[in-house]
Amino acid sequence: MQIVYHPDPVLRRRALPIASIDDAVRARAAEMIELMHEARGIGLAAPQVGWSQRLAIICPSGDRGDERVLINPEILEDDGEETAEEGCLSFPKVFGNVARATWIRYAYTDLDGQRLEVEAEDLHARVVQHEIDHLDGIVFTMRMSPADRLGTKKAVRELEKQAKARDGR
Repeated sequence: MQIVYHPDPVLRRRALPIASIDDAVRARAAEMIELMHEARGIGLAAPQVGWSQRLAIICPSGDRGDERVLINPEILEDDGEETAEEGCLSFPKVFGNVARATWIRYAYTDLDGQRLEVEAEDLHARVVQHEIDHLDGIVFTMRMSPADRLGTKKAVRELEKQAKARDGR
């Protein structure tokens, strides 16, 4: 398993719901947790590893053991707004300001099949929104202001150039 980089089309595709939680889903989630920590991330969505399913790992603290596996997550309510800098493991060296809700209430199914509802604010809320965007085929550059998008243009083009070189185009 490895992280998929922009402009891979899987990053722009809406992920499919997970119908049942089995050992294969649990194994992929465990592998994603390890990969996220190796990459020094605080969130990782299944499309970012080329798996178009509605599963995301969040770990706003960055501490091992604090991970939460979100299966078929959805935001139920949100409030407030704050603009802050974000990055993304699928866009190395690309950073830009993104406006997000400061408070959310979200629901998800855990690896034991329990449906949970959680209230989150600040960084926790931001990470959940970022990862759910991935599940909806929305990458963070799409949420940037036009000025920030312009500021990241060179770095994004470099990722596209690297992808063409890998693909032999």
